[in-house]
Amino acid sequence: MNIYGKYAPTLDKILNQLMNRFDELNNNYQKVHHERLYEHLNGRVKSEASMEEKCTRKHYPLNAHSALREVRDSIGLRVVCNFIDDIYTCIDYIKSWDDVSVYNEKDYITNAKPNGYRSYHMILEITVPDEDVDGNIPGHYFVEVQLRTIAMDTWASLEHEMKYKHQIKNPEMIGKELKRVADELASCDVSMQTIRQLIKEGD
Repeated sequence: MNIYGKYAPTLDKILNQLMNRFDELNNNYQKVHHERLYEHLNGRVKSEASMEEKCTRKHYPLNAHSALREVRDSIGLRVVCNFIDDIYTCIDYIKSWDDVSVYNEKDYITNAKPNGYRSYHMILEITVPDEDVDGNIPGHYFVEVQLRTIAMDTWASLEHEMKYKHQIKNPEMIGKELKRVADELASCDVSMQTIRQLIKEGD
């Protein structure tokens, strides 16, 4: 059984379209401003096994409606920027796209999680010519976008590794150390942003 059913090809198509759109945005931005808007971009359609696990964990039926309506991260993109300001510039561009509306957004950069996690999360609702799970044509699909700096991304990778590695010695001590490092990296991000602005003021 494929939990996405007949909608699986549409998910792949939306992912490819968005990846191409972000690439085009970055290329055009670089032509105008002579610097990249983001450093790198990752995207994926959540695997069937991961989606089934998530639906089961949340007590949803294992069907396409659960996967595409109750869970809203079947398609995910991560945009990794050099500077904090670039994240908010990316967000402005995303919000200007005609076929995209923001379903939900959480600013964990301004309001970091207690463990130190920082990132900007958006759930986008995108309109496509294909049928959706409710029978609408054009259809509506959800896409999760996470935006963060390189420092935030490095930290999140380490924290993710700790979360899913079950036999760690001194997890409380490591958690406290991760929180301390998160705060230091956040301070570095702000300092680099300030230095960048000072350099630009000299142009």
